[in-house]
Amino acid sequence: MTVYNCPVTYCMSKIGGKWKPILLFMINNDINRFGILQRSITGISKQMLTKQLRELEADGILERKIYAEIPPRVEYFITDLGDSLMPVIVSMKEWGLANMPKQEA
Repeated sequence: MTVYNCPVTYCMSKIGGKWKPILLFMINNDINRFGILQRSITGISKQMLTKQLRELEADGILERKIYAEIPPRVEYFITDLGDSLMPVIVSMKEWGLANMPKQEA
């Protein structure tokens, strides 16, 4: 069991890394199916996407819903706990928009 004496360290243990904030942002914006997520995120492997989604689900940040269809359909949704993180993700987006280098048209 890990002991956290810093709230920022604890938060980063749940949403830190290269992919989790991106996944949360996309799922919150209704891009919530595995295949669409994989195609939408440049550079993420199927294995890494699976691992990150499972970790977010295990931490109670995401919920996975399996639909009884042929072929089966799986969608991911933000839980109430995950929703409480969205101001952090939105702040990251706003910071990025304000500080990204401007692209020439």
